[in-house]
Amino acid sequence: MSKRRVVVTGIGVVSSIGIGKDAFWKNLIAGKSGISEVESFDTSKYENHRGGEVKDFDPLEYIESSNVKNVGRGSQFAIAAARMAIKDSGIDINGLNKSRIGVIIGTTMADAQRIEEMDKTWVESSEKDVDAKLIPQYPGSVMASNVAFNLGLEGPNISIPTACSAGNYSIGYSFDLLAEGKTEYMLAGGADPFSRIAFTGFNRLFAVAPEKCQPFDKNRKGMMVGEGAGVLVLESLESAKKRKADIYAEVLGYALSCDAHHMTAPSVDGIKIVMKNAMKHARISPDKVDYISAHGTGTPSNDKAECSAARQVFKEIYKDIPMSSIKSMLGHTMGAASAIEAMACCLAIKTSIVPPTINYETPDPECDINCVPNTARKKVVRVALNNSLAFGGNNACVVMKEYLPETRYG
Repeated sequence: MSKRRVVVTGIGVVSSIGIGKDAFWKNLIAGKSGISEVESFDTSKYENHRGGEVKDFDPLEYIESSNVKNVGRGSQFAIAAARMAIKDSGIDINGLNKSRIGVIIGTTMADAQRIEEMDKTWVESSEKDVDAKLIPQYPGSVMASNVAFNLGLEGPNISIPTACSAGNYSIGYSFDLLAEGKTEYMLAGGADPFSRIAFTGFNRLFAVAPEKCQPFDKNRKGMMVGEGAGVLVLESLESAKKRKADIYAEVLGYALSCDAHHMTAPSVDGIKIVMKNAMKHARISPDKVDYISAHGTGTPSNDKAECSAARQVFKEIYKDIPMSSIKSMLGHTMGAASAIEAMACCLAIKTSIVPPTINYETPDPECDINCVPNTARKKVVRVALNNSLAFGGNNACVVMKEYLPETRYG
């Protein structure tokens, strides 16, 4: 039995540069920075004080008031992004078999703020003083189940905790379920809230820049901790055509790899493997790639390794392919990162505009890629690669393509 083709028909996003597809894309291609002074908690004891926090988010716009307190900020983001994606897709979920609509949400630490709240009470007082309502919000699996509960969805429900690559993992797993006919619609994405845990951890690793994120710049000083959510509606091409849906892009394939090298430091070989295998799975040759959404954290080691891998995979044409990092604007949204970046790929394909890498000032000979410095670029994008490289060496690459009715692989 031939596998079904899979397409993206809906996009929902919560980010530091905008809530909703239109605001997000407008500010992304304008090169707007979402980095500001941290307001979630007191950072006076830290050396760094900036991050990519989401402002003006009202969960009551997406969640019933009686249920808002039962879900943490990360789950609130995920529910909001899911509702926006469904609305954008034009699907009427009330008229569908809910058991055929699945949810896969990737994350780094799930509802970390509620975990912090519970742990603080436990340590400073006793377990008897912990609010019982916090207990169900502690497990990392709550994000996907919270989305399903709030939307009444009864299909496959999975949380994927592969950190910075979790969004791509969720898209890949959803692709498989749809291609094999095991479900009809999938909500795939990722979410993470701004948290003390993440902020403290990355500062302790000396990986945080003091003012701004500068991917691929010679004087880059690190990443910026961010927050947000991105959810895509995936469905079979047959379903999308039947209901005359607007198609953003076709998911051609993906690949996963593990560096088995170091818990935090990236491996050039691991990145090469995942990009090569993704193109092989999608049956796309390197010369067909028009845009690469880089993992591009802005740390010296990550950017150097990713650029080296691209140089070896694409050889003499590597400088011809735009390869930008939107983390320069959003900060690193952890489990949401590659899901939001997948949306950027979809919109680049749809609009023929490639988002920039902002804050680029000084070229680095070790990162001599075409990083689309500071200003968005008009370019026809038919095939895009979305790279994500997580701690533990968990790499994922998704291949997306302009939907062409007459052929799968133009």
